[in-house]
Amino acid sequence: MPEHAESLRDHTTLRLGGPAREWVRAETEAELVEAVTEADAAGVPVLVLGGGSNLVVADEGFDGRVVEVATRGVVADADCPDDLACLGAVTVTVAAGEGWDDFVARAVEQGWVGVEALSGIPGSVGATPVQNVGAYGQSVSDTIAQVRVYDRVLRGVRTFAAADCGFDYRWSRFKADPQRHVVLSVTFLLKQGSLGAPVAYAELARALGVEPGQRAPLGDVREAVLGLRRGKGMVLDDGDHDTWSAGSFFTNPVLEADVADALPEQAPRWTQPDGRVKSSAAWLIEHAGFTKGHTSERVGPSVSLSTKHTLALTNRGGATTAELLALAGEVRDGVERVFGVRLVNEPVLLGCELPGTTPA
Repeated sequence: MPEHAESLRDHTTLRLGGPAREWVRAETEAELVEAVTEADAAGVPVLVLGGGSNLVVADEGFDGRVVEVATRGVVADADCPDDLACLGAVTVTVAAGEGWDDFVARAVEQGWVGVEALSGIPGSVGATPVQNVGAYGQSVSDTIAQVRVYDRVLRGVRTFAAADCGFDYRWSRFKADPQRHVVLSVTFLLKQGSLGAPVAYAELARALGVEPGQRAPLGDVREAVLGLRRGKGMVLDDGDHDTWSAGSFFTNPVLEADVADALPEQAPRWTQPDGRVKSSAAWLIEHAGFTKGHTSERVGPSVSLSTKHTLALTNRGGATTAELLALAGEVRDGVERVFGVRLVNEPVLLGCELPGTTPA
């Protein structure tokens, strides 16, 4: 089953990472499950790879089997079960290997409401519930009905209802136990209509010329989000090194109230249902002295913060993973030194870690 050797730098949006020992491209669910179970039986480490958009791979590569998820399929059923009381809604089951933004574009075209503000996010559909991907006031957990997985511990296929997925800010049960579950498909419950969901993000509302809580045509929401993301270097473009990144490198910190109170008065704060307070990682990074385009004298110019957005670390060409992580460590430590807040990386680190981090 294993195919020829591949370099992970050719399959990640950061364009970093060394070779894999084995590479298998799985185009069907059966091939995907077989590739994983065969490796498990042989004691070979497995990396299940979607779009490579949230992944930082060591320069040494991966001494195991990469299983590239290339499954396809989008099946919509407008007839919801009676107990969902979802008149005017559609259930859509999407194979894990489908491109996320391709699915969002199709949803907008079909009049499926609920994911339009997630336009332009790179990666595959199967990766979205793992991170509980979110942007501009929407998260995939808002519309996920169920996630179907192969359980590598129980060695069988399981289906988790949304309530059983452990969704939280950039979190899920799948992220909590990353080696256990291989996502096979995701089922969404989407409303039908021509207007998007109520706009929940002030920046997007301004771009659309509406008040927060108001609605706008689906297509307008998608184009506005794409425009905002392009302005931040968050839409993939081979010719733009600002997009050679893993997206937002750090999650917005969720702080205890007393820690949030100690931040400067102008620091962004959003009170959470549990009483904690979310702040802005981008704001903290910039006000700790790391401005757009920042490079490190110690690391060199091959990596930098994006020239458009301080939350993205970018490969300027010819970089190494070690250089990227060194810069990330400097940023993390600088924010902690100034504000007493230790930022946490959002991308998955494979075979590597930030300097000064105790291995898990």
